[in-house]
Amino acid sequence: MHNSVIRSFRELATGGTDIAAPLVTMFSGGLDSTYLLYRLRDMGATDIHALTVDLGEGESQEAKQEICDRLGVKLHVLEGTRQFVDEFVRPAISAQAVYLGTHPISSSLSRPLIARLAVDLAQELGSETILHTANRSQNTLRRLNGALELIGFTGRYGSPYDLEPVDRPRKSAELTAAGLTLMSGRTVSSDSNLWCREFESGSLDDPEGFEVPERLYQWTRASGTPAEETVDVGFLGGVPTSVDGRPMALPEMIGTLNSRVGRHGLGRYSGLEHLGSDVKVLEAREMPAAWLLLRSYRQLESAVLRFETIREKTHLEQLWVREAVEGRWYGELRRSAQAFIDTCAVKVTGSVRWRLGTGRAGVESITARDPLYLRDRETWERASVARERSTFAAAVGSA
Repeated sequence: MHNSVIRSFRELATGGTDIAAPLVTMFSGGLDSTYLLYRLRDMGATDIHALTVDLGEGESQEAKQEICDRLGVKLHVLEGTRQFVDEFVRPAISAQAVYLGTHPISSSLSRPLIARLAVDLAQELGSETILHTANRSQNTLRRLNGALELIGFTGRYGSPYDLEPVDRPRKSAELTAAGLTLMSGRTVSSDSNLWCREFESGSLDDPEGFEVPERLYQWTRASGTPAEETVDVGFLGGVPTSVDGRPMALPEMIGTLNSRVGRHGLGRYSGLEHLGSDVKVLEAREMPAAWLLLRSYRQLESAVLRFETIREKTHLEQLWVREAVEGRWYGELRRSAQAFIDTCAVKVTGSVRWRLGTGRAGVESITARDPLYLRDRETWERASVARERSTFAAAVGSA
């Protein structure tokens, strides 16, 4: 079968897709992905496989299972937290993956992994069709399609919402009429993983006037006034490895810092992100662990890398981010930039201590294993002057 991108329900019905064959869909349990399952069943599909990848979001799978049971769909829940953190979040930390200085990226990191696991499942099932639910006002469209293309999936793939959008009220009404009332009242689109909770669309459409409902936040929601505290983050070869001197695997560390940093109200972001046409859309998110880890990495990196190296790295960081955002995670340009970044990361060993309070944070200590910083300026100045005088005297004497 020739590679073909599916862009509408019409193409799905008339474009050569075998509805009786196994179909793989990426399933988040939200309004869009539930409606797709409903439409596929309505079209006569009988062998539908909904893929959910657990990325450490801590959400129950019961509601997703209920939806799939009602629609006669096979739910596949795959654990992907370790892969997500090790293969995608860790490189993002060393790459300082912040979109134009406004917010750390998140879905750009999760989509390549979800696409890869979808291909694995499709191959296991003998499926030649992989569907997702991104629309053209979501950057996920080109991230998933781009990942599937670069991975080399040879079947048909894409989103039927691309050229045939369905508004949220219609989706909700049709699902409610079909007895799927779980979807009623969904006013925003959300995406969650261990690294980020992200919100967009619906009531957040207009950048000129929006308010993120407080109920959407989990990690940064206010609960009294927490006492000030210090947090010490340790790194080894560019990888975060400890909190307050206690060794931690990175997934555990992110979860710990989401709670500890988030309770001080730190790590909320909102900003505009461009679509493929350069039109901008609003996204809001909470990322407390990312807030602290990215800043800690930069502080320690500045202590061990030479100025010229840092200057070139900051240039490559935005190139890295661009490739990830544009759906080219598996492309050679991002991988090449990563090679340079990984070379720099080898020197990033040490720790950064923060003092956290409600809505504020300050660095109290930067301790590097092989630092370039001075700890006693006056002693350095005297020694520097002495060396220069000695060199000058030797030069005069030899003349």
